[in-house]
Amino acid sequence: MASNWRGVFPAANTHFKPDQSLDIPATLLHVEAMIEAGIHGIIMLGTVGENCSLSYTEKLEVLKATFAHVAGRIPVLSGVAETTTALGCQFARDCKAIGLDGLMVLPAMVYKSDPRETIVHFRTIANATDLPIMVYNNPVSYGVDITPEMFAELADEPTLVAIKESSENVRRITDLRNIVGDRYTLFCGVDDLVLESLLLGAEGWVSGLVNAFPKENRLLWDLATTGQWEEAVKIYRWYTPLLHLDTHVKLVQYIKLAVAECGFGSELTRAPRLPLVGEEREHVVGIIRHAIATRPQI
Repeated sequence: MASNWRGVFPAANTHFKPDQSLDIPATLLHVEAMIEAGIHGIIMLGTVGENCSLSYTEKLEVLKATFAHVAGRIPVLSGVAETTTALGCQFARDCKAIGLDGLMVLPAMVYKSDPRETIVHFRTIANATDLPIMVYNNPVSYGVDITPEMFAELADEPTLVAIKESSENVRRITDLRNIVGDRYTLFCGVDDLVLESLLLGAEGWVSGLVNAFPKENRLLWDLATTGQWEEAVKIYRWYTPLLHLDTHVKLVQYIKLAVAECGFGSELTRAPRLPLVGEEREHVVGIIRHAIATRPQI
């Protein structure tokens, strides 16, 4: 199955009202702001979208509203992060019924599967739908590593078309190219490794900080993909203190705080995630406000 997925795909925020209920209008306003800035696709209900903090019906509500709003302008994908393989298959089928363009599938949540179990999980979901799938490899956060050799074993599944590589080991881009060639479209999934990943062969970027800095994010992408490396490095050095926020256990709170500081929505997250306080908040706000004050002219 061919995939034309390339470019910047935000792992988009899900916005909430003060009572922690879904704020669909705010979510769609944010999506629209990123579309206007030039994103190439969007992934709803990823880690940054607080997938595991939403009920099943709430997830479908977010996806239906987003798909209707985007109206075919860019591909709309959904994260699939369920606790069992069977539930992942059901969610994939429900995404197909909504009309989504694809899925970003995670290992089953909570239980840390071994390689054999991990391969069966992805094969089973791949066979439950004809939607194209981006496989999300994030052993740092989820404790399950999908190695290049495992991707070679999975290469006979036609619906598995892309990899979001978030191992924080940029060597993986080269290892994947050496072992599976161009079988999959490779996406960088770690914000502060994107320039290195693009140089080594990544063709896409699933970004978190794009939620707060969509125009600057697109500028960095355009400079790097047109070979303007010297200018890209300058932007990357400005952006990197922000991009480091994507690799912390509180990345959702950090990114939503940046979103609020940049005027794209609220910093509200769902408990058990709580608003930042004290020195931690002052430190993160300082990084964000310094970046805003020194942002490049576009």
